[in-house]
Amino acid sequence: MFPQVDTKNVLAVAAAARATFLRYHPAADTQVIDRLFADIEDIFQGRYLDYLQLDMRYHDFEHTLQAALCLVRLLDGRYRAKATPVLSAREFELAIASVLLHDTGYLKLRSDGEGTGAKYTLVHVIRSCAFAASYLPTIGFTAPEIDAVVIAIRCTGPRSNVLELGLADELGHLLGCTLATADYLGQMAAPDYVDELPFLFAEFEEADDFCHTPRDRRLFRSTHDLVAKTPGFWEKVVLPKITLDFGGVHRFLADPYPDGSNPYILAVEQNIARALMLADAPKDPPASSSRFPGRRNSRSPGLPVC
Repeated sequence: MFPQVDTKNVLAVAAAARATFLRYHPAADTQVIDRLFADIEDIFQGRYLDYLQLDMRYHDFEHTLQAALCLVRLLDGRYRAKATPVLSAREFELAIASVLLHDTGYLKLRSDGEGTGAKYTLVHVIRSCAFAASYLPTIGFTAPEIDAVVIAIRCTGPRSNVLELGLADELGHLLGCTLATADYLGQMAAPDYVDELPFLFAEFEEADDFCHTPRDRRLFRSTHDLVAKTPGFWEKVVLPKITLDFGGVHRFLADPYPDGSNPYILAVEQNIARALMLADAPKDPPASSSRFPGRRNSRSPGLPVC
């Protein structure tokens, strides 16, 4: 099994990324990776330009760090498996940039005092792309590299088809599939995933209200409805995506590779079993009840886990 890493601690996740990077690129400089992690903390804490601190309870900073840790472990497994193409040091940095920036589209400007970043749920992917395109040149990324990161971020959209996103080159396809897989598994395997579904429903509800979506056209009617639909979402949406659309890169999480168990898949399955149990319980207690104990921070299922 993987060693435990505290995904509430940016320094711990950064250390895991740095260690993996140096394991396969021992002569490389970690300056870019260190800068990306330092900057993303400032960005989400409201210390970057005119952006406010991220105010999400599900898609919080920890969600990004969970996805980042999953991506690092996935790349580690891929290196160990000697899969081709072998990622260069710069390509590893591109992968880290894509995962750290993939949910920056939830950020609000200081002039935006209405609601939370959840209102941007339906457009957060394209907003994340725009943020990445404006930030990455400031730390030395070239136009082709920025394109690769932006396309990878677009792969996290719940309705995105990786075959239609211009992933003509092998690197672009790999980055997109790896990021999207880590985004899904990082959150759905979290120990508190089911407990946080009330926060996710609140984000969906705010987004629907902001976009004036009629009640009868909303994907989820209640927290209970979201919990009840989560097992089907895993079986009918996520599993086919990570297995087929994303090229099965999740197999590199097997420990040991290739025949060991996959701790991320096992953790998701445990969460799905719990969701099934709760779906049969009385409907919609408050988020602070014993069935859904509150948490300080957060993360997304239903159709849009991203």
